[in-house]
Amino acid sequence: MSGASIRVRVQAEPFDLGAEANAFAAGIAQAGAVVTFTGLVRDNGGQLQAMEIEHYPGMTERAITAMVAEAKARFALEDALVIHRFGRLAAQEPIMMVATAARHRGDAFAAAEFLMDYLKSRAPFWKKEISASGADWVAAREADEAALERWQG
Repeated sequence: MSGASIRVRVQAEPFDLGAEANAFAAGIAQAGAVVTFTGLVRDNGGQLQAMEIEHYPGMTERAITAMVAEAKARFALEDALVIHRFGRLAAQEPIMMVATAARHRGDAFAAAEFLMDYLKSRAPFWKKEISASGADWVAAREADEAALERWQG
């Protein structure tokens, strides 16, 4: 693993996936693989008017930075980037991006999956779905918790 910095951004502003991926890949000298994943705001059933995402500034960045540091320690990563948005988002808007770079694709893919699983279940964000019938906080899903089991131990 190189001495590359851990890059974590928690922001309200939209991001350009192509520009972010290109900038990330351009800064990698020793990698043979770059993996990117972008999560979108899902509209299950076509009723979503918006999703509101809250977080505690400082705490959230520290938690995500720790996750990325663990990924870099577990996998032979050259670099990693996590962007996660907060605020009011519409359906199909990008909500987050993970990018990993490694000498080999196996480490890049595994690290990206590790980060996505941990972000989904352990990053300190609170999400509220808003529809015509009201607003509901998004509860933790058993499937997301089960996905973490493969990384523990």
